[in-house]
Amino acid sequence: MAEIELRDAHLRFRVRQTHNVTLKEYLLKRLFLTSVNPIVEVHALRGIDLHLKQGDRLGIIGHNGAGKSTLLKMMGGIYPPTSGTRKVVGSICSLFDIGLGFEMEASGWENIRYRGYLQGESPKSLKHKIAEIADFSELGTFLNIPVRYYSAGMLIRLAFSIASAVEPEILLIDEVLAAGDASFQGKARQRMEKLMARSRLMVSISHDLNSIKDLCENAIWMDHGRIMRYGPASDVVDAYQNSVATQKLAA
Repeated sequence: MAEIELRDAHLRFRVRQTHNVTLKEYLLKRLFLTSVNPIVEVHALRGIDLHLKQGDRLGIIGHNGAGKSTLLKMMGGIYPPTSGTRKVVGSICSLFDIGLGFEMEASGWENIRYRGYLQGESPKSLKHKIAEIADFSELGTFLNIPVRYYSAGMLIRLAFSIASAVEPEILLIDEVLAAGDASFQGKARQRMEKLMARSRLMVSISHDLNSIKDLCENAIWMDHGRIMRYGPASDVVDAYQNSVATQKLAA
């Protein structure tokens, strides 16, 4: 069983506003004991109502800063709602920021184990996957050396190979993963499609609107932290594209 339910979910951040100030402004603010960089509240998500069930394939679209990744991270439990409720049934596999969190002084082999355990693998379950992960990464003898010597492309190859070796119940994907050169990207896309097919529930963010239509039955259009539209993927994508075209004409 796999399920995600958000009811009237809001997310607020308190962040310190940053801006450049002159020496005069800084001295005046210090003199009167006011903050040079005051704390402001950001209302990142507003009144999200969403109920996803086993078998659902949902795409999330919208402009940069619309709240897409923030919503996905709320689903994944990284950002709990500051008000409203979140309910999740089933184990979650999150494929975003996959290049973060390497032990830079450890070898590729050691990082396969570390990151595998973080994804919920046990020593027994990971034992049967290590060779396949290494083979898929195509890193060969580089797995014997510390990953601090890897190029950015090699790190992404290794991270993707580990992250995509799971058996997901709920799969959360943030953007298409650019993993190495063109030939490896072809392998990565095929692997992602198989991973999506195996998952019981899948939510994906992408700026590739055609892939949303192809891979997702339904979609939501996010704008300024709100769901603007929710329904069949083709209808939502068309509505979003029409809105973008209208804004360009008005500009």
